[in-house]
Amino acid sequence: MKHTDIAPTTATLKNGTGATLRPLRVDDRERMAKAVRGLDPQTIYTRLFSHRKELTEAGLDRLMRVDDESEVVIVATTGSGADETIIGGGRYVVTGEGRAEIAFTVEEDYQGQGLAGRLFAALVDVARGRGIAVFEADVLAENPSMLRVFGRTGLPMCKRSEGGIVHVELTLAPSAQV
Repeated sequence: MKHTDIAPTTATLKNGTGATLRPLRVDDRERMAKAVRGLDPQTIYTRLFSHRKELTEAGLDRLMRVDDESEVVIVATTGSGADETIIGGGRYVVTGEGRAEIAFTVEEDYQGQGLAGRLFAALVDVARGRGIAVFEADVLAENPSMLRVFGRTGLPMCKRSEGGIVHVELTLAPSAQV
């Protein structure tokens, strides 16, 4: 299955905002650039573990590149057509047999609205169908909201801390509800 074959879904966030969750598309380049450039420096830091002042073309190229064999990227958008805006996204990258690293970014105005949890659930659905049994993530200890997102999944979770980074492993048991 190609990454772009994932069916879009709709979600209503806690504040009533409607969002579409869909695969990243080639025509999202400018929407993605605008979304990343609009992020607060602290959001960028908690996602990338470093401060960045600007999004380079090479960085944008990497965000837009999706290897259908080993990656899945789902974006959350509001609006449609020319007014469609990316408000968040999640990506997993296969790291080994049955394992993938997962990461999210949610625009500040939409944090705390359940969007990361929705993106996580969508990625779990795809991952299970592709034989992924474990998601792993490195989260800054100073990012408790992301740790809460993982904790709320109800999936079996192991955590270990080292140097201000919490390594999380979630078992994607087929019977568990996300």
